[in-house]
Amino acid sequence: MAATLRMSSGVGSKMLASLSYLGILSLVPLVVNRDDSYVRFHARQGIVLWMWEVLAIYLLVVPGIGRFFFSASLLLCFVFSVIGLASVLMGRAWKLPVIGDWAESI
Repeated sequence: MAATLRMSSGVGSKMLASLSYLGILSLVPLVVNRDDSYVRFHARQGIVLWMWEVLAIYLLVVPGIGRFFFSASLLLCFVFSVIGLASVLMGRAWKLPVIGDWAESI
């Protein structure tokens, strides 16, 4: 996991950035504080995670292996969300593996 050492600019930025890893709430920081690069970084990663969670729901219709992929996807999303929240609490912007690359293209 590559670490980018951009620090947050304040408590408000940390609060908004922490919303980024809570499902659909990841849209709130992007709308409210789009000018803050720290918030925007976390919001983009959160949106990619949320889209992955939504797509995982559609995996349930695949017979046989759908439940396995759904469960694995939700577990990975949960782990990435915890890592993202930890990075916010430490005031850092860590680029999550794979997710971070997709988030940069948004």
